[in-house]
Amino acid sequence: MRNISDIIEQHLKGILTQSPNGSIEIQRSELADLFQCVPSQINYVINTRFTVQKGYIVESKRGGGGYIRIRKVQIVSKARLQELLTEELIGESISQSVGNAIVERLQEEGLVNAKEAALMKIATSRNVLTLESELRDRLRANILKQMIAAILLK
Repeated sequence: MRNISDIIEQHLKGILTQSPNGSIEIQRSELADLFQCVPSQINYVINTRFTVQKGYIVESKRGGGGYIRIRKVQIVSKARLQELLTEELIGESISQSVGNAIVERLQEEGLVNAKEAALMKIATSRNVLTLESELRDRLRANILKQMIAAILLK
């Protein structure tokens, strides 16, 4: 059985898919009422499931007429995607969880299949990169950048 976070995430992604401009505006309290949960549960879902690494931009305005705007980042070109991923999101060092989020985004966009995504995750996992944390995160970043470059060339 799926938990409430999964259900909220799927609901929001469904609305985003139907949006003509790839953007939605929601009110935290209305969504909390819909799913009969506390507003902090909505915050949790948005903060963990709709990140830049996963291809979303989230803006919020607090107060009486406040809203949360979620926008799916559109991939303009493979060159721009590679630049965004390698220079802005990966950088010199990357954690396993952020690396996995990037791989999942590549899979969502159809740039890698499930088998390739699984291999990328395994190759950059703590179980394979058995080094001190700082070195491991730097090596993971280098491996991911090279894998992404190879994928986007195909």
